[in-house]
Amino acid sequence: MEMTEMTGVSLKRGALVVEDNDSGVPAEETKKQKLSECNLTKGQDGLQNDFLSISEDVPGPPDTVSAGKGGENSEAQLEDEEEEEEDGLSEVCEEESESFADMMKHGLTEADVGITKFVSSHQGFSGILKERYSDFVVHEIGKDGRISHLNDLSIPVDEEDPSEDVFTVLTAEEKQRLEELQLFKNKETSVAIEVIEDTKEKRTVIHQAIKSLFPGLETKTEDREGKKYIVAYHAAGKKALAKVRTAADPRKHSWPKSRGSYCHFVLYKENKDTMDAINVLSRYLRVKPNIFSYMGTKDKRAITVQEIAVLKITAQRLAHLNKCLMNFKLGNFSYQKKPLKLGELQGNHFTVVLRNITGTDDQVQQAMNSLKEIGFINYYGMQRFGTTAVPTYQVGRAILQNSWTEVMDLILKPRSGAEKGYLVKCREEWAKTKDPTAALRKLPVKRCVEGQLLRGLSKYGMKNIVSAFGIIPRNNRLMYIHSYQSYVWNNMVSKRIEDYGLKPVPGDLVLKGATPTYIEEDDVNNYSIHDVVMPLPGFDVIYPKHKSYMHAEMVVLPEAGPHCRTPSWATFALPDTEQSWLAIVVVKLNGCKLHRSEVVAYDDPKIPLFNTDVDNLEGKPPPVFASEGKYRALKMDFSLPPSTYATMAIREVLKMDTSIKNQTQLNTTWLR
Repeated sequence: MEMTEMTGVSLKRGALVVEDNDSGVPAEETKKQKLSECNLTKGQDGLQNDFLSISEDVPGPPDTVSAGKGGENSEAQLEDEEEEEEDGLSEVCEEESESFADMMKHGLTEADVGITKFVSSHQGFSGILKERYSDFVVHEIGKDGRISHLNDLSIPVDEEDPSEDVFTVLTAEEKQRLEELQLFKNKETSVAIEVIEDTKEKRTVIHQAIKSLFPGLETKTEDREGKKYIVAYHAAGKKALAKVRTAADPRKHSWPKSRGSYCHFVLYKENKDTMDAINVLSRYLRVKPNIFSYMGTKDKRAITVQEIAVLKITAQRLAHLNKCLMNFKLGNFSYQKKPLKLGELQGNHFTVVLRNITGTDDQVQQAMNSLKEIGFINYYGMQRFGTTAVPTYQVGRAILQNSWTEVMDLILKPRSGAEKGYLVKCREEWAKTKDPTAALRKLPVKRCVEGQLLRGLSKYGMKNIVSAFGIIPRNNRLMYIHSYQSYVWNNMVSKRIEDYGLKPVPGDLVLKGATPTYIEEDDVNNYSIHDVVMPLPGFDVIYPKHKSYMHAEMVVLPEAGPHCRTPSWATFALPDTEQSWLAIVVVKLNGCKLHRSEVVAYDDPKIPLFNTDVDNLEGKPPPVFASEGKYRALKMDFSLPPSTYATMAIREVLKMDTSIKNQTQLNTTWLR
């Protein structure tokens, strides 16, 4: 095995590409992404510029959408402003002061985050990754080893489910009034709906519709001047609403005891990350996002299929969303007693197309053989570190050093790079006034990290940054620490491979069961590079003994080294547990294998090169390829375990930098 340095690659036709709004997608497909039959609130998609975002399970906690606890009038007012201002978000997002390629000149390269080595000796070649987001499909592999597929849209038969009429019996105006009542957005204490067809069956359907669609409301039937009305009201004021909206006790009396409390389903989504998808589902279901659970997060620019569980929402109600939402499909419903937990999955199955490849058939075959026989360095991928000129790992380092003024400045200061227009204005206001309230007014949506930190500074004052930072949800705070851990780990691994190559040496660590053990001099021949592990830096973690680690510690941890016992490490970093040892230096695709690869010819860059689950449900025939074509594409079918980045496997195949900065600049040159 030969270890090679990362070098520049001369491109003839293309590179890994980042596109603005999927320029390779037909107009009608682009339109589908922006419209919804059910009038979905604008702005759910976030940035109009689609960053390259590999859809795979990212080690570490997912982003969260919940804001801090609200108990004061100022906070309640801010939350109201969030919902009122979201409608204008899409217009703000369309502001552009410079091209995407120009903005990404300020981004990170792989070398900036310690990704510098390859393990294979084959010759690299160019190819376009995600020319269309549908070129990258991810299917989750559950803890039982089964690959999740969307192949059944039927609803489990349950006699206690309400009828389909619950979704149509209320008018749009009645739904609006009921929603405002539920959210205490008007002065009404109740909403009365006249029963036109005065039959018990009709009244029952209206009662069911209100209780199903608006958790937190109770109903009763009243006679008023000879007419029958169904009156909706809050059973116990705001406390009842809060109880339901936190999903602690969602209408226990209306859920059959014989049925599992959780509805599990397979979610198929296009071009939307997991948290965005759950935000959309929760909006339509009128519930809090935290009643959903899942085994792994999937990023945006891809088609992904994964299992989701939701607390006490019927399959019928979920299936109704298939009629409303674009780029989503829900199916394979079942009722279970338990939710899903992060990390329970066995891994992910990837179907990837690299379009417009320049490699010869022999070069492609060598790359595939190397992937099977050697593997790749399982670096933490670029999506771990952010896309702007202020990497997330810098914030993490400042947190661990207890430099809280620096933390505040790094998060809020103006920066070069690709950002939403309203964030740019917010940062400019902050730099000019240092007034958190004034800067907060520039944000149409205040649930972003910047908005939450500004809320905290408004509440606690500029002299209590630690408390202000605490308003940011814990998972988001941990994201910065995990980014710094990933940065350190990448640097340590690169230095270790630079010093010793692809062979085990005394002082390396291996796992015996779940216990890390040093390799001794007389035991080296009993191990291969695939046995060697490198820990994530943390509190009370065991580290390798050789000089590469010590060098890496001095280079990237000048003040807050891994052995540091500060409260920050104890609070934020991973302890010395099995979780610390998931990152393996070299991943060999044996049990998690490369299933299939082939080179296909095509003429039209807009045509799909394989069928999705939805295509199969609709009975579409698979694509037929000509023996010769204008372009060539490499189709890869492979599985990876959790905490493994597909980008790093593809990087090893192509032998080129996968950073957005590099890909965008190379692709811009190619397009010109």
